[in-house]
Amino acid sequence: MDKTDSGIFIVATPIGNLDDISNRAIETIKNSDYVICENPKHSLKLLNKLGIKKKLIPLHDYNESNVINRMSNQLLNKKIALISDAGSPLISDPGFKLVQYCIENNINISSIPGACSIIPALQLSGMALNEFYFAGFFPKNKKGGLSFIDKIKNLNKTSVFFVSSHKLKDCLILMETELSLRKISISKELTKINENTYRGFSHELLIKIQKKLENLKGEFVVVVEADKSTKIRTIDLEKYNNEIIKLLLKFSLTDVVEIVHKLTGITKNKVYKWVLKQKKH
Repeated sequence: MDKTDSGIFIVATPIGNLDDISNRAIETIKNSDYVICENPKHSLKLLNKLGIKKKLIPLHDYNESNVINRMSNQLLNKKIALISDAGSPLISDPGFKLVQYCIENNINISSIPGACSIIPALQLSGMALNEFYFAGFFPKNKKGGLSFIDKIKNLNKTSVFFVSSHKLKDCLILMETELSLRKISISKELTKINENTYRGFSHELLIKIQKKLENLKGEFVVVVEADKSTKIRTIDLEKYNNEIIKLLLKFSLTDVVEIVHKLTGITKNKVYKWVLKQKKH
């Protein structure tokens, strides 16, 4: 039983296999007065499959404020289900402003949990999951892509993000440049008949995916191995601290960075930051 008959009910829907929807989710949608969704045409297929008829109200980044203004009264005394095209709403999907409005106006919010593509992709990756970082969507332009990859490059935790099919190749090429020694997992069509997870290094995945690129459509979940070297290499630099100080007395900062990089294999960026820190002391 729901604790209230009004407010917003955030309902997770299947990410592919319709059998993954819970009885509670079905009952919540069935007993709601309205269903707010991303794409009514897409959501109609699910509701028809469930034999449910409801008024569908589209919600996207460009109309969210208008929907809130138009439905402010209904939010107070009606039961409204919020769903996305697939999976758990608000995870890189619209609805943030709506939920914020309800919180600010003391309107009930309930979550009906269920499928989310991030979790199965992480589970299938075979990587350590005691900590992970969700990075959202891979950007559309190259500059944004470089910044995106740079952000996850030095994280000592597993990273997971979404990428569209037409940006997948660009994403892998960037990862080949910046993350060539990191294991990567790419999942597609999770929970569906053609579910598949590709695992390997970026150059291996580029070869695998290049052959199938024309058939790859939709959205992919990419999981990137943590930077295991972060803690180890910091200790290494501490170990070389006396030698670094001696080198600084004889050579320029640039020369010292080059020498330490060649001797230890530690990236120039990390060496530079460490050497600069020592020079200031």
